[in-house]
Amino acid sequence: MDINALDGGFADPVMQSQTAFRAVMDALANPGAVQDLALGLTPPAPLTPELAAIALTLCDHDTPLWLDADLATDAVVGWLRFHTSAPITGERTEAKFALSRDPAIVLAGFGQGTDLYPDRSTTIILAINAISGDQPTTLTGPGIDGSTVIAPQRLPDDFRTQWAENRAQFPRGVDLLLVANGQLLGLPRTTRIQEA
Repeated sequence: MDINALDGGFADPVMQSQTAFRAVMDALANPGAVQDLALGLTPPAPLTPELAAIALTLCDHDTPLWLDADLATDAVVGWLRFHTSAPITGERTEAKFALSRDPAIVLAGFGQGTDLYPDRSTTIILAINAISGDQPTTLTGPGIDGSTVIAPQRLPDDFRTQWAENRAQFPRGVDLLLVANGQLLGLPRTTRIQEA
């Protein structure tokens, strides 16, 4: 592999990973609140800088990582292995984290955790077209003062149905991070979603 193909990670790994980690935690603690995730990464296409930033921050040799078919190129897999040492798995249920650009992704296919160990579920990081600009959706639940409205672009067509089924499994279920254009929005499994 060309050594130059491994460039494009964190220029300042300590500070940038701390910034990204804080953005992820704030996104999950405050569902619907947009967080800044513009960190200047240049990973190999089609891996987006936002997907890369979260992978570099959260993944290591103990966190199996699943990639959708679009992302599972030799260049992306090599880059992620070099920067994170994360094992790449083809089994959705084994993945601790999943990276996807697929608007038809099915949430139910991933690890759901158990009643005793809900933290053993998969966190899905989904790259979308934009964090805002589509059909408004109202969020309620823990971490939200009353309600908040989001309008992310390019979610699965049946997203509300999938999310209701995911939430009904609580404490099991997946958590979702939406990323686009240097921004991040979190949807933990406790969040309720309805039309605005």
